[in-house]
Amino acid sequence: MYELIDQFTDKCISLTPEEREYFHGLLKFKRVRKRTYLLQEGEICDFEAFIVKGCVRTYFLSEDGTETILSFAIENWWVSDLYSFTEQKPSNMFIETLEDSELLIIDYKSKEELYKRIPKFETLFRLLVQRSLFALQRRFHSLVSQTAEQRYVAFMEKYPDIVQRVPQNQIARYLGVSPEFLSKVRNSMHKKSKP
Repeated sequence: MYELIDQFTDKCISLTPEEREYFHGLLKFKRVRKRTYLLQEGEICDFEAFIVKGCVRTYFLSEDGTETILSFAIENWWVSDLYSFTEQKPSNMFIETLEDSELLIIDYKSKEELYKRIPKFETLFRLLVQRSLFALQRRFHSLVSQTAEQRYVAFMEKYPDIVQRVPQNQIARYLGVSPEFLSKVRNSMHKKSKP
């Protein structure tokens, strides 16, 4: 159960067997069904979840009810609302499983205890926040500098596993286009690829 998270952790910090055991003791294993909300708008996010198995999406709703998908996450990725978790304030987002999923969860209090007991975990979680920020910056840049087709091609190249697991209408929402427009883009790409 801890093999994936140990591999992830070992890429960032080195732990003694005792530190690893302490970390494992703070994690809660959770198996959840497809279409389960881990977080809903208005709730305080009290978890950071490492995905052992499954696929999760993070999104928010505009005033007119339109979904904007912020991210997808699959095995070996973390998911949370960093603002709500860190500030312990209500979230404006939803986090929902797209597949039956298995998660290792650390709550706010346990994470604070982890920092006090094993300060090097601050390095690991700082690196996670930096990676999230870099990904958001790249995504924002692509939204303002690339065509929908370029964004779709880049998404397929960067996240081939997600493309196979997530419905096209949700990929469209992530890319900032309508599902109909994405369908036209895909058809156009398909025609170009034929000899």
